[in-house]
Amino acid sequence: MDQENNMRKASTFDAQSATTATVAFFKRWWKLLTIVFVCAAIVSAVVSLFIKPMYLATGVMMPTNSNRLTKAIMDYDYSMDFMDYGAERDCEYAQQVLTSKQMELAVVERFNLGERYDIKPDDKHRNYYIGKKYNRYLNVKRTDFMGIEISIVDRDPQVAADMVNYIMDKYDTLCREIHRDRAEDAAMVMNAVCAAAEEEMDSVANTGKASAGKDYLLRYKGKKLAEMQARAVQTSVDKDMAVHYRYVVDRAVPADKKDRPKRALIVMGGSVGTLVVCIFGLLVFVPAKKEDEE
Repeated sequence: MDQENNMRKASTFDAQSATTATVAFFKRWWKLLTIVFVCAAIVSAVVSLFIKPMYLATGVMMPTNSNRLTKAIMDYDYSMDFMDYGAERDCEYAQQVLTSKQMELAVVERFNLGERYDIKPDDKHRNYYIGKKYNRYLNVKRTDFMGIEISIVDRDPQVAADMVNYIMDKYDTLCREIHRDRAEDAAMVMNAVCAAAEEEMDSVANTGKASAGKDYLLRYKGKKLAEMQARAVQTSVDKDMAVHYRYVVDRAVPADKKDRPKRALIVMGGSVGTLVVCIFGLLVFVPAKKEDEE
């Protein structure tokens, strides 16, 4: 019991000693610390004035649910409505396209980002630095309501808005190119299947005598050929039709207020950081100097 009381008294004494030492430290150095804090605040404020302001532009779009309009419109047994908005899977596909390298190269070329980001033309890592800055300024995220929010910052508010709107429009172009390649393969296969079915019908029609069985077979094959030809026409239309793959909810407009830098945060961070370094320096070097003098 006595041992516990002694330990409690010792800890209380240590706490009081630490408090006394802290108060004595700030009482001794408060003038210096105040000067350092004020000077750091002034320097941080001046430095923040030289940082170029950046403006944020934001647009919102929603991907479509059905990319193949001919099937959604003409096939009555198809359960998907071509007017539906995209589901979670479609949002993930859209994010992949919007952040793809093809999209990046298109934006870089359209807005001459190499010059805009002050990257030298003869820099051997030019493309790397352009891509790094572009991806740092671009933000693509899914909203809570299955939409896609596209944000970008630039020192010119009009250019920032133009870049966001260009990305949303270019999304349609990239999706058409991707689906056109696939539709061309499907059209080639369907044309070959239809040609083979026609040859088979001609072979059946020119072989053997007329009979009820032969007529039934020709009607059956003719019906199947008509269905395949209808699908071939749909595939051909899908290949050549320029459809939209997104609904634009909000187009970007030029911002009238800068997004960064936050000068108050810069001043506060610089002042507090300098003050902490100063306190640390006094705690380390002043006792060491006393020991050397002794």
